[in-house]
Amino acid sequence: MPNQYLDLNLKVFALNSNTALAEEIARVIGVELGKCSVTRFSDGEIQINIEESIRGCDVFVIQSTSLPVNEHLMELLIMIDALKRASAKTINIVMPYYGYARQDRKARAREPITAKLVANLLETAGASRVITLDLHAPQIQGFFDIPIDHLMGVPILAEYFKNKDFDGDIVIVSPDHGGVTRARRLAERLKAPIAIIDKRRPKPNVAEIMNIVGNIEGKVVILIDDIIDTAGTITLAANALVDNGASEVFACCTHPVLSGPAIERIENSKIKELVVTNSIALPEEKRSEKIVQLSVAPLIGEAIIRVHEEQSVSTLFD
Repeated sequence: MPNQYLDLNLKVFALNSNTALAEEIARVIGVELGKCSVTRFSDGEIQINIEESIRGCDVFVIQSTSLPVNEHLMELLIMIDALKRASAKTINIVMPYYGYARQDRKARAREPITAKLVANLLETAGASRVITLDLHAPQIQGFFDIPIDHLMGVPILAEYFKNKDFDGDIVIVSPDHGGVTRARRLAERLKAPIAIIDKRRPKPNVAEIMNIVGNIEGKVVILIDDIIDTAGTITLAANALVDNGASEVFACCTHPVLSGPAIERIENSKIKELVVTNSIALPEEKRSEKIVQLSVAPLIGEAIIRVHEEQSVSTLFD
């Protein structure tokens, strides 16, 4: 990758959710981050100023809609409107973590489908394209009427585990039936068998382990999920796996939401190491000696270059 990307029609801007990742992506591409400021009025209203010309440019805005979700989403919508009014040629939203993705269907009567609402808001504001990473439900791509590039975190996680020396045979475990496809992708890359935890969830953020389908006796287990939020599911799963004969448990996910008691639960669990990406910035209080954070900047940087140069992005999906 060259140190400087010479096409001046490519502009990359960062909002407040994950500036460290945005700076890394800009370094990967070889551009300076665009100049903009995000300020607040005294009543909390967000004001954005773009401090350079972007007329006729392909603009990429990097913003995960992570905690505080609504603040970061509103920042993004206002930024899109500002770019549209400043005559950007295209407005490409790079959203490593798509907030509200878990509200992707009506599970009960009178529930909203908020993932669709967020898609509508982005389009109405003026987005031309979305680049995202490991949507909670792949069908969310169908909520958009603009192009969406859905990148995968599994290759990054797999590469880490390939270079690790395990003390025994490994087995990849999905913490629920919904994550089997993701577990199978990791298993294929690591040439390992899979197992599934059959669980019943009585209410949100409460998981009850039922039984384990597959052979984990004496094996090194790698648990994989897309999001770890309160860490209830993953820590209960890890403890159940050890109780059922697993020799060691590693866990991995793309999006470390890690809210509420998550860090305490991980620290006190049977998980030896939790491997995550930097799709969401981890503040100091969410760091742990058990947590290893891998960078998605090279993947996203490559996607941005390919979109800007009108090259195929599909090879990056693998």
